Amino acid sequence: MPQILIKEDEHIIEIPILLTAVSGKIRIKNRSIVNEYGTPVAVKRDCFLLSNYVEWQIGYDVVKKETEKLAESSLPETEFIGANKKVKALYELSEYIWYFHKWNIITKEELKSVIAYLDSIQDHDLIDNNSELQIDRSHPIAKNINGFNFEYTQVKYPLLIYKFNGYEIVTEIKITEKQYAVGTQPMLYLCFPITELKSKTNLIGRCAETKEIAYFEISENNIKVFLEMLKMFGILSKNHKHDILQIINTIIE
Repeated sequence: MPQILIKEDEHIIEIPILLTAVSGKIRIKNRSIVNEYGTPVAVKRDCFLLSNYVEWQIGYDVVKKETEKLAESSLPETEFIGANKKVKALYELSEYIWYFHKWNIITKEELKSVIAYLDSIQDHDLIDNNSELQIDRSHPIAKNINGFNFEYTQVKYPLLIYKFNGYEIVTEIKITEKQYAVGTQPMLYLCFPITELKSKTNLIGRCAETKEIAYFEISENNIKVFLEMLKMFGILSKNHKHDILQIINTIIE
């Protein structure tokens, strides 16, 4: 995957989006309304539709020992200590904020305002401690399918959707089980319409080419969405809050 394209003179960052990825952090999905749970789209087989959108599990840091992933950051020399005690560099979300702060589009006062906001949030008010946002499992009932006696239960996962005023960009926070540990964790996704992408030719009505890449543009017109997202990351959990505060201090120092 190509690195991000940084246009210093224009104050623009272009993010490469691999349209044909079937796994990983970025996927093309489809839904008819914002509150609907999106379903993945096989874009090499099915034509792009106006109801398609990009779901991006955006990150904000990279462990410096992970050299292959570190090479994807344009700021590998930056450094802070994460909540997990690992040495990390700015990456993706924090990377973009760093550039727009350097370009004086995001001010030091705005970043300090995020610090003040996060400092005001108590641990018991963080999303991962919210008792209303729990995974719900129905009582199991007997269900026979083709001669097999199963116990049938339904599992419901909380989904929070935040719409940014004046933008078609939304964030989704999904509460899921931890992959390698006991308990649950909130996961944040950035979602935006397929029409926000820049490509060689119009995407709507055609299928994706093999390994086709389109670009999502971050500019002064939408960077405040990403600043708000940084704040949102900070209320997910105690570890997220620690990381975001460290990131902001790294950016403004």
